[in-house]
Amino acid sequence: MAGNDLGTLLGGLLGGSGQSSGPGGAGNILGALLGALGGGQSGQGGGNALEGLIGMLTRSGLVDQAHSWVGTGENQPVSGAQIAEALPDETLRKVAQEAGVSTEQAADQIARSLPTAVDRLTPSGEVPEGRSIEDLVREQQF
Repeated sequence: MAGNDLGTLLGGLLGGSGQSSGPGGAGNILGALLGALGGGQSGQGGGNALEGLIGMLTRSGLVDQAHSWVGTGENQPVSGAQIAEALPDETLRKVAQEAGVSTEQAADQIARSLPTAVDRLTPSGEVPEGRSIEDLVREQQF
């Protein structure tokens, strides 16, 4: 699924179509990010883009934040600067270009919307294994 299609799904998950419309919309940014990290599809190793993203964030020192988003408690905030530090430069540039915003704007938008998106994609307090992002989003929208 293309980043824009995934962005539309994520926009709906984050509170309606207004979240994904226009440059830099939350759904578009997250769709571009997850697309850049693996297209949201289950990979050969059984992982998906959400698992990869959580792993990347925890390896970058955002363990407490990432675990709070997956867990069932309160979500800890993260800053755009922390997101920019955690993501590979090429990934952030690709996301920003696809969303039509600067890398700083992309990192800030990811920081604002990622905690809610991860929280809603992991309602049981665990990252579902071996399932695509699209399937997870569709399950949460019903």
